[in-house]
Amino acid sequence: MVDMGMSMKWTCKTVLDWTTAYLKHQGDDHPRLSAEWLLSSATGLSRIELYTNFDRPLTQLELNAMHQAVKRRASGEPLQYVTGEMPFRHIVLRCEQGVLIPRPETELLVDAVLEGLPQEQGKPVPALVLEIGCGTGCIACSLAHERAKTHVVATDISSAAVRLTTRNRNALGLQAAVDVVACNLADGVDPRLMGHFDALVSNPPYIPTAVLSTLPHEVSGFEPQLALDGGADGLDVYRRILVLAAQALLPGALFAVELFETKLEHAAQLTRDQGGWSSVEISKDYTHRPRFLIARRA
Repeated sequence: MVDMGMSMKWTCKTVLDWTTAYLKHQGDDHPRLSAEWLLSSATGLSRIELYTNFDRPLTQLELNAMHQAVKRRASGEPLQYVTGEMPFRHIVLRCEQGVLIPRPETELLVDAVLEGLPQEQGKPVPALVLEIGCGTGCIACSLAHERAKTHVVATDISSAAVRLTTRNRNALGLQAAVDVVACNLADGVDPRLMGHFDALVSNPPYIPTAVLSTLPHEVSGFEPQLALDGGADGLDVYRRILVLAAQALLPGALFAVELFETKLEHAAQLTRDQGGWSSVEISKDYTHRPRFLIARRA
């Protein structure tokens, strides 16, 4: 990348235009969007404010920050790691290397849980939710933020994920609504809560091991394999969560899981074979691919 300390006048517009062209040349699929995110992060301006401040010159500190950010993005590092944050539904989350970046389709998983939690006369009643594998805290924090009277117990085996979910929860002021537990599945959850959850939700590792090598470098080169590798058929962790669901959920409670698109039918059959479910359905994502298993305890 060129030296942004040169005599050229680097305004918001010139930096945006140059960065867009540079990232396009480097193979970025969305170079203008990347340029906007990076410049917003470097300057503290919103993306809208960038366009109302086209002639604003960048300070040397902002140029230095932009220079480093563009280098990282050009290497293939995900935008969310470079800028350190991302929007998810109605909240903004911190993102860090070592923790899976939330995907847009996971917003639909939150929808499924919100729609399936108990109500009386169309109004929410107190609900207890268990989330397995909280990552950034995007699901737990969204549920607590969007639905009054919802308490979420969120677990993760990754210490980095537990720390990040805790930071995001605290930044959103949700300490009273979200408990974060470092453990394997639910073995650290208060045993008195087992059998009393109104919903169990999870976006577990679900990529079949053989598929990992085909993932884009932006994913395989930067995101944690612990959060991606679902074993030979992508359902290793799902099988364990399915056993847990039968122990954790109330009668009539909701079970909602995001899985690999070609494995939903198999997962649904495993669920039906377990017994104890009044319904087992498959739901699609934004691209109309099978993505979610939604089941209800008998």
